[in-house]
Amino acid sequence: MKSRRLWSLFAALGLAASAHASGPVLVIHAGAGVLRRDMPPARDKAIRAALTRALEAGYAELKAGKPSVDAVTASLTVLENDPLFNAGRGSVFTHDGTLEMDAAIMDGYTLRAGSVAAVSDVKNPILLARAVMEHTPHVMLVGAGAEAFAQAQGIAREKPEYFRTEERWQQLQQALKEDAAGRPHADADTARHFGTVGAVALDVYGHLAAGTSTGGMNDKMPGRVGDSPIIGAGTYANAGCAVSGTGWGEFYMRTVAAHAICSRVMQQRVPIARAAAEVINQEIPAMGGSGGAIALDDQGHIAIPFNTHGMFRGWIDGSGKPHVAIYGDEDDGTGELLPAPAPDDAASDD
Repeated sequence: MKSRRLWSLFAALGLAASAHASGPVLVIHAGAGVLRRDMPPARDKAIRAALTRALEAGYAELKAGKPSVDAVTASLTVLENDPLFNAGRGSVFTHDGTLEMDAAIMDGYTLRAGSVAAVSDVKNPILLARAVMEHTPHVMLVGAGAEAFAQAQGIAREKPEYFRTEERWQQLQQALKEDAAGRPHADADTARHFGTVGAVALDVYGHLAAGTSTGGMNDKMPGRVGDSPIIGAGTYANAGCAVSGTGWGEFYMRTVAAHAICSRVMQQRVPIARAAAEVINQEIPAMGGSGGAIALDDQGHIAIPFNTHGMFRGWIDGSGKPHVAIYGDEDDGTGELLPAPAPDDAASDD
């Protein structure tokens, strides 16, 4: 039965909604993973409040007639500043106890893009990624070169203690103990990915943009770069589609996930909810990966597929009403649940 599929270990949930054509649309995420109903109420409330603040910041830009890249930047700056999430302040640590943050932004109208990787002291990596897009002939800057560019651009930088949270530090210590004992990490989702933030937006001019920011994997090898700053893997936008992913980045890179979704939408004319579910809920799990994504087309149709227990997510459609959700059984009246794991096999249900 379809209901049983939705509650299997990797039951894939897809949310789809149609926005009013006359209004702007904003969708955000803050990571997918093991999100159970036993989360402390205070933390649940804090996460929902943070998602709402990020939505309000981005949507204010859209309502003021600003371009979609401004909305994406505004929302992600709020999330990077909140230690609850694995981006900016609150980023996870590498195996050596250092910080290496990644971010990317893409303007779907112009196909301009900017990204940064392995930066350790930039307060808001998304602002630096945007500066790369707007003030250099390049798409990606990494490490010391990216930090020097941040200094030249007057982009805020912080000392290591600004980014550190005790929760992230203890996650690393637990992982190191398990590494030393030769045991797999007890919390595989925490070990791999958790809390990457992203946004996609449609402005009043019908232009799309996407952005993603992350601290990467807990206990990752120094120098590891995931999908978030890779244009086409974790972040992509064009004239008709915008995508930001969150999950086990190596699989998003191997499937070029964000671009694959947009290719289905633009070239094969597949509806965005189905296109996103095919990549996120079929291709990536088939290879052994997990995670989710947010996707938006130029008509304001939203897709939020994920193949984990939950995903921090929020959206404001053309009606202007904000929605936030965490768990896999929340749909908040936004639309239908897509069959899992394959969105095109509903006819074979028994």
